[in-house]
Amino acid sequence: MANPVREVFGGVGALMRGFGLLVRRPRLFLLGALPALVTSLLFLAVIVVLIVNLTDLAAWATPFADDWDPVWQGLVRGAVAVAAVVVTVLLMVVAFTTVTLALGSPIYDLIGEQVEKELGNAPEEFDEPLWSSAVRAVRQSLGIVAASLAVGVLVFAVGFVPLVGPVVGPVLAAVLGGWLLGIEMVAGAFDRRGMLTIGERRRAMGTRRLRVLGFSVPTYLLLAIPFVAVAVFPAAIAGGTLLARELLGVPEAPQPQAPPA
Repeated sequence: MANPVREVFGGVGALMRGFGLLVRRPRLFLLGALPALVTSLLFLAVIVVLIVNLTDLAAWATPFADDWDPVWQGLVRGAVAVAAVVVTVLLMVVAFTTVTLALGSPIYDLIGEQVEKELGNAPEEFDEPLWSSAVRAVRQSLGIVAASLAVGVLVFAVGFVPLVGPVVGPVLAAVLGGWLLGIEMVAGAFDRRGMLTIGERRRAMGTRRLRVLGFSVPTYLLLAIPFVAVAVFPAAIAGGTLLARELLGVPEAPQPQAPPA
């Protein structure tokens, strides 16, 4: 049985190694940050509008609390406000990933391929018709967004629980949202090996859940911070490739470097 602490830190290490791999390729790193920058600007505007109107939103969602004692009214509406922010952030992180991957698909494919080549034992090119690939990607993205909506509803409901809701809600969102994010982050490495379904990814992730969460929960939290996500996203793509190789048991065999001229 694997050591739980080692597994969690192994997942964190995959993200850190992703940063390390891209730091050595600054041009590729900057190129990978551009789609994330565009998406961040759009989503930042959304979160600012939400926060400005948060008090009114909480009051609108809880008309039954208008005549309550101020203490209980504050607790309930505070829980609703926290839940609204958590749900929005959850949806934005997953949508952020989906939108950014769509905008920067060729760039992120290149990042994944470069990581595979550096580590060795890269898969042979998998030939999938463009139309089939596009339809599959859209279908899978919609499925993950639908799952995120279900998680959002659950987190929102938990937010109504007095006292514990504001604490349990964000934790639940980070774990479940991180898991969904992990499904998308490992997708490229699985696709390159002809493993095209979400079910195949989930089964592989299920064999080492703590390692996956050690990677995906910190990534999820970092992607929830506007503009920090710009730097994290390309590193997360590289880290997701590393994680996928670990889940699939692909050994490293770095290519020998050519001697300097």
